[in-house]
Amino acid sequence: MLSLASHSLRLSSAGYQASRRSVATVISAAINQEKKIIFSRLPVVLQVLQSIMSVNENLSVHGLIVQLPLDSVNRIDTELITNAVSPDKDVDGCINAGKLSRGDLNDCFIPCTPNGCMELIRQTGGVSVAGKHAVVIGRSKIVGAPMHDLLLWNHATVTTCHSKTPDLPERADILVVGAVDPSNNHSVTSGKRVVGDVHYDSANQRAGFITPVPGGVGPMTVAMLMEEYWISAAENAMESSVWILFPSI
Repeated sequence: MLSLASHSLRLSSAGYQASRRSVATVISAAINQEKKIIFSRLPVVLQVLQSIMSVNENLSVHGLIVQLPLDSVNRIDTELITNAVSPDKDVDGCINAGKLSRGDLNDCFIPCTPNGCMELIRQTGGVSVAGKHAVVIGRSKIVGAPMHDLLLWNHATVTTCHSKTPDLPERADILVVGAVDPSNNHSVTSGKRVVGDVHYDSANQRAGFITPVPGGVGPMTVAMLMEEYWISAAENAMESSVWILFPSI
């Protein structure tokens, strides 16, 4: 079972949730056992933490997602909430930053969007990250920072840019953009549509490979989430299996 804790009303988050459920339905009826825990916009932090601890202890649940951003009237400590998730069920890769920064890539769940970006790069066919100069625009905890670590531990030279970075010369072999254009308010529905952080038409004239928005990294993010879920479920099944050993004859 995959569990989702949410009280976010933002349309961008709602779109991700809908996409995730759609893919889960196609993959297997088993993942359809999705339990959603929805809180009001006036949540009691203790109530949220108690719900997360309950899911942590539920052996039938193999993955737990805290849907970000936490769209609450009252200020909530996001770190406090996400850190309450059991590392064994952190299929969204929110709390494994320490292992990721040390390069322990096989000992943690990796944030799904950066993981999806790496898979897209691998699927280009023949493009190796090793030795390339990669530029990451944005340093968020769920995209920019883990993307930097993934590229670094796959032997790229990485430059991370943010709002205080001066203009850089055009020297990136690989460019990952995780910035948000404030003019693109996805929470407004009237006449709006989802757009990317890069002017696609002009970038497409220069790039060897480029992903569109929508339909590029988003679906791959959901695919990586499903993969992490299956890994968690398989590991749980192995740990709970009873092994009967017979003496050799």
